[in-house]
Amino acid sequence: MKFLSRLKGTRVFWLLMALIGIILAVYGIERAGLKPISLLEAALLAMTPLALTAIGECVNEKAGVVNIGLEGILLITAVMGVWGAELFGNGIMGLLVGMLGGALIGFLFGVVSVYGRADQVVAGMGINLFALGFVPYLLMSIWAFPGIHIFPRELMVGPIFTFFGRLSPVTLVTIAIAVLAHILLHRTVLGFRIRATGEKPEAADVAGVRIDRIRILTATLGGALCGLGGAFMPLAWFGGIVKEISAGRGFIALACVVFAGLEPLLALAAAFIFGFAEGFAYSVAVTPGVKEAIPFYFVNMIPYVTTLLVVALVIGRRKFPAASGRPYARE
Repeated sequence: MKFLSRLKGTRVFWLLMALIGIILAVYGIERAGLKPISLLEAALLAMTPLALTAIGECVNEKAGVVNIGLEGILLITAVMGVWGAELFGNGIMGLLVGMLGGALIGFLFGVVSVYGRADQVVAGMGINLFALGFVPYLLMSIWAFPGIHIFPRELMVGPIFTFFGRLSPVTLVTIAIAVLAHILLHRTVLGFRIRATGEKPEAADVAGVRIDRIRILTATLGGALCGLGGAFMPLAWFGGIVKEISAGRGFIALACVVFAGLEPLLALAAAFIFGFAEGFAYSVAVTPGVKEAIPFYFVNMIPYVTTLLVVALVIGRRKFPAASGRPYARE
C-alpha cells in the first residue's frame, strides 16, 4: 500500500493505470471478435507521427521555446514528403525531404522567436493558419487536383514482419529516437545546457552558453522530427494525401507533451495511448458485427475524447521550464 501511495498522483501512476486499461481493453475486444495483433499494428502506426512530433517538441520546450504550430508543420511536410518521393522515385527520400522541410520551418520559427522576439504562441498559430491555405495551393499547383492525391504504390515505405506483426521501420526508429532524446537531455553536457537555457537563461548566459544558438538548434530539431512524422503519414501509413491529413494530430501531440511533462520516454508512452485509441476506433469501424452495433461517428470520437480526458486530468499539475515561451534579451 505504501508503494501505491507513493505512486499516486504521479505520471508513473497514471501511465500504469492507462497500460492496465489497455490490457483490459485488449482482452475485451478479443472477446468481442476483434484481432489484438491487427489492433496493435494500427496503434503503432497511429503512435508514430504523434511520438515523433511530441518528442521533438519536448526537446524544444526544454530549451524554453514553445511551438504550437505542429499541426501546420505536419500538413506542409506531408505534401513535401510525397513531392520528394515522386521527384526522387523513392519513399525513403520522401521521408528525408519531409524531415528537411520540417527542419527549415523549425529553423525559421526559431529565428523569429529568438532574434525577432516574436510571441511564440502567435507565431505557432501563424504556422497553422498558413498551412490551411498553403497546403490546398500546393496540391493544386503540383498535381493540378484540389484536396487529394494518390501516388504510385511502389513509393510506399513498406513494413517489416516481426513477432508483434507488421511494423514500419520508422516506428522502430521512433522508439530509438525517444531513448536517444532521453539520453541527450539527462546524460550529456548539451542536454544540461538545453535544460539550463529553459530554466535559467541568465545564469546559462553568464556561464558562456549561447542561448540563441541552443534555442534555434532545438527549434530546428523539433521541426525536423515533426516533419518526419508528417511525411510518414502518406508514405508509410495512408498511401495518399488529402488536405486534412493531419486531422488534429499536431494538437494531440501537444497533449502528449503536456501529459509527459517534457520527458521524451513518457511522451512515447503517451503517444502509444493515443495511438491505441485511434487504432481501436479503426478496428471497430472495419470489423463486421461490431461496426454495425456502434455508430461510426461515435467511434471516430474516441481519440479526441481520450485527448480531452487526459489533458483534463494532468493540466496544471506539470512543472514546465521557468523561462518557457519567454524571449531572452542579453543585457
